[in-house]
Amino acid sequence: MSELSTTPITFDISTTDASAKLGIRVLLDHVVIYENKHVQEPYHFSQDLSDADSEHHLDIELFGKLPQHTSINPAGEIVKDSIININNVEFDGIDITTIMSDLAEYHHDFNGTQDPTVSKFYGSLGCNGHVKFKFTTPIYLWLLENM
Repeated sequence: MSELSTTPITFDISTTDASAKLGIRVLLDHVVIYENKHVQEPYHFSQDLSDADSEHHLDIELFGKLPQHTSINPAGEIVKDSIININNVEFDGIDITTIMSDLAEYHHDFNGTQDPTVSKFYGSLGCNGHVKFKFTTPIYLWLLENM
């Protein structure tokens, strides 16, 4: 009987403002696998995933963002903002940051100030909402199709 292989999923989580109580939740296939209610220090997220044939859903949620976490000048420009950054996204040691920027969807409503929107994800979560990213395993086949 052959042993099923796994693929590590890794990325770095950081904040621009450790005093702001920004939270992050990571779900894999709709199951919470990591949660931090107040990101204060950089964290290296790592999760092994079965490489069996399957479709997967990675969901990264920002919560706890409040209006006082953003400073806006009289001209309406953001001069300081508290955000969560997701960097160095890798599947099995292979950087997929560019693929994620192309395929991930950032669902948010500008913290209740505008209508819900879906935009591309470029590594920063500045509004309460979800980054939704779908992929399949075996991961190398998915990588070949998307690189």
